[in-house]
Amino acid sequence: MKSSSTGRELQTLLEAIKSSEVVEDRVQLLKELEDLNIHEKSAVKCLVESLIIYWEDFTCLDISQCTLNKTILHVAEKYLETDISGFLPQFIVLGTKANLWCRKHLQMTLMSMEDSPEEEHSSCFYQLVLDLLRYSASSYSALARYPVSIDNELVLSLESFISEQFTLMKDLVSEIKRIHTISSEVPKATQATVAAVTRLCKVYCDGVNWDMYRAKNEDESIRDCNETEIGDHVIHVTNCTIKKLCELGTAAANDGGSLVSLLNYSWKGAVSLLQCGKGSLAAKVNVTGVIMNLISLASESLSYAAKTWSSSMEEKVSVAEAKRIFLPVKFYLINAVRVISQYQTQALAVFKEIALLVVMILTFRISLSMMEHLKSASDVLAEILEPTSLHLLNSLLNSAQVKQEDKFQILDWLFSNGNDTSSEAESNNSSYSSLDFIFSSSPDAMNKEKILNQGRVALFLTLLTGSPDLEDDIILGIARKLGWLMDVLVDEEVYCSILVLQTPIVHGSSQNHELTYQPMFSAVLNALKTFIITVSSSVAWDEVESFLIENLFHPHIICWDIVSELWCFILRHAEPDMVNDITDKLCTLLMLTSGESVLFPDSALRKTARVICILVTNGPEFMADRVYSIVSDGSRSQHVYIALLMEGFPLNSLSEKKRCIAKQRIVTQYYDFLESFEDVSPGASAVYGAPVFALSAALQSQQVSLSDTDMKTLKFLVAVIRKYKSSSDNATKDDYRRLIGELLVLISNMKHLYSCDEIEEVILEIQKLFISTPDSQLLLCKPNLAYFMAGVGHVELTDEKESARSCAALELYHMLLKERHWALVHLAVTAFGYFAAHTSFNQLWRFVPQDAALSFDLEMGNEADEERFMEELKAVLEKEMASLTLQVSPDQISMVIKEGRVLKENVHNNLKCDREVVLMDMVDEKRQPNKKRKFPDGICRGVEILQSGLKIMVDGLSEWQHESSEVRETFLTHFGRLEDEIARLATLAHTS
Repeated sequence: MKSSSTGRELQTLLEAIKSSEVVEDRVQLLKELEDLNIHEKSAVKCLVESLIIYWEDFTCLDISQCTLNKTILHVAEKYLETDISGFLPQFIVLGTKANLWCRKHLQMTLMSMEDSPEEEHSSCFYQLVLDLLRYSASSYSALARYPVSIDNELVLSLESFISEQFTLMKDLVSEIKRIHTISSEVPKATQATVAAVTRLCKVYCDGVNWDMYRAKNEDESIRDCNETEIGDHVIHVTNCTIKKLCELGTAAANDGGSLVSLLNYSWKGAVSLLQCGKGSLAAKVNVTGVIMNLISLASESLSYAAKTWSSSMEEKVSVAEAKRIFLPVKFYLINAVRVISQYQTQALAVFKEIALLVVMILTFRISLSMMEHLKSASDVLAEILEPTSLHLLNSLLNSAQVKQEDKFQILDWLFSNGNDTSSEAESNNSSYSSLDFIFSSSPDAMNKEKILNQGRVALFLTLLTGSPDLEDDIILGIARKLGWLMDVLVDEEVYCSILVLQTPIVHGSSQNHELTYQPMFSAVLNALKTFIITVSSSVAWDEVESFLIENLFHPHIICWDIVSELWCFILRHAEPDMVNDITDKLCTLLMLTSGESVLFPDSALRKTARVICILVTNGPEFMADRVYSIVSDGSRSQHVYIALLMEGFPLNSLSEKKRCIAKQRIVTQYYDFLESFEDVSPGASAVYGAPVFALSAALQSQQVSLSDTDMKTLKFLVAVIRKYKSSSDNATKDDYRRLIGELLVLISNMKHLYSCDEIEEVILEIQKLFISTPDSQLLLCKPNLAYFMAGVGHVELTDEKESARSCAALELYHMLLKERHWALVHLAVTAFGYFAAHTSFNQLWRFVPQDAALSFDLEMGNEADEERFMEELKAVLEKEMASLTLQVSPDQISMVIKEGRVLKENVHNNLKCDREVVLMDMVDEKRQPNKKRKFPDGICRGVEILQSGLKIMVDGLSEWQHESSEVRETFLTHFGRLEDEIARLATLAHTS
């Protein structure tokens, strides 16, 4: 009877509400309706359907309509806790209608606030909005109590409800600063709603047998069944929710960081839902869109930071400020990593964007570290963002689900020479080096690539260092990109960063870590050495070996240094047989180049000798003996041996017996040459004065000592100078000039010679040579003269103007310090600095001419100032005592970049010349395919001697009697082969 009475009362109230035209009366009747306790499902259904009707679509003009709708929500929400299993769509429809109405009202409220704000009305509306958010959260919780329905109407209603609900929440978040009345309550209510809808989708996903769904979904004959229908409905709802969560998360991110909790709820909710469904969501959900959304948010946040910090050029950024900016970015990256790890195949579609973000983050860190006031921000980025950003890429590269060709495609895009910019594409525009240019969408792609090259190098080094944890296919792909590393190191910006930067290294766990630094150059070497160890027993070793061989003579100094160090590293840890094999091959190559000039540093002979000396110095000790034994045996040994000594062959690494013989040989041959100087004319040997060059090189490396108590060296230098002055033949003068230069260096390394009386004659002869009878060819001796003049600090000089010795030294220094070439300027001022520090001469100012090169201003070069020279000299002397810690200024960085540009030009010219030589050889071969090339006379003469020896052996065979016929037969077999080979050689020699 009670339920019947309640039902009649319900109908009465509903009719009264329907017939009432006064809003206030309707509100009162609805409040009475709220007090009723209805238990019958049919009555509750009827109530909700009526409430939907009572909620009118038009926007209210005063507070009464808001009050009415607020009461409607209260009535409906009361019954969400009851059994509503038969009429779930009605509650959803009411919620959808309420969301649409509130969105329109929100826009009108915000507009009216600009004109004539009605605070009471606005306050009532905002309370209604909060009630609606609470109603929505309760609706999702109510839906979660019931199993997934196959009712299509419910699914469509639910999708519409979620869409409208999130659109309203996004609008609220976007305008949160304008609705300050409830600005603190909106985020909390929105979070509760987000949590409720996320929980609902998870409940729905858990209610589906996804294995069965996939099986039936693939079989068309059983496609139309309840299981597939339920799965489809869940996917549609979840897809809609994920999409809206991403939109809400983006809106929260755009607020500038004040909605951190909502941001966290939204994106964590989206990512957690993507991990549901055992991969079945992949076909329906726009996974790439989610990834791109997160990447864009991270990029935009960093771009904003870059612009802000670029504008405040001197203001130091604190660690706290950097963390405030970078922590949200880390949040985006972490969520992106989770999505990519779950959907690697889908993520491949946007691998370029993923890889580009990683490169930009690394480039940003490097750029920050080059500015003193932003170094703390660089450290924070290295600690917080760099490891997480690398996980983005590793999620694809180290995945078993990604095909090998796809991994290689990623590496090709990242480390491709296609983006290499030639020297013609340079720009000095300062905007290219600004921080915000890294993240800009500038159409100047070429300069953007140049800047990002530093980040690509940092990424490549990270991959090399982490190679022990990479799969074999990725290791192979990286090995094939080692050549790219050499190519990009030639770029002037990268060259500069390798030389001047300190790169951070994070030690310890994530809870207790420490940041240390190492030079970038060391980081390159360590990374490559780690990679070599990793690939030493893998299929990628052939690629690494080819790379090392191909770049053994790389034309760029920094690349050559790196490859040389890698060879040293390999030889230090290789088996003796491998070391001997490499040594023998290099010595064979050295012998093949013995026809090249030993006096030209860039000749193939000197380059090969340089490589061998580097390897012997840093390799196993037994290498020195092996090289020495090979080089000492042969007619061309003297030529090759001089080349090795000039490149610093480590005589002290030889075994004791060989070391003594080698050193004694150098000294003995030197004195023999001095004794026979008058008898041997220039041109009589391949290297005139070879013993002088040998001794000079050994003295410079402090491997040989020479007392020379008879002062033969000083007397010899005087004799050579006089020979040079009296000679008329240019070739002869060149030989004497080279001897003079080498003797000047040799004496500079024998300081005791400066204290003897004979030094005065030497100084006077040098003064006459360079000043009294100037010769343009002597310019080549001036670097050597600078070394000699530094040692004059050990000569006893008097302040008397009549002193010939002092006047000669003074004039020579005047000449050197006037030189304008940068290399001679450096050598001259360094020499004068040493001289000033050691001489007893008091009036040093007399040695500095008024027009000394360093006295002029750098800008115009036409105003000399003695004080400027002294400042530069002071800087040189202080630099000798400077700390090894490198503190670089912007001006120094600019100078290193200019140096890198010059080196790059040299490399390009070198490669261009090599290509032209190859092309000319090809053309020559094509034009003259049958041209006969004459063998050298020595080869023809040698073949004749072999034939004569063969004839003598034939005569001897007839007389040979031996006890063992077996030995005789063996000898005859070898002899027959020798006879055939000599016949072939004779044919070649005669037909050439």
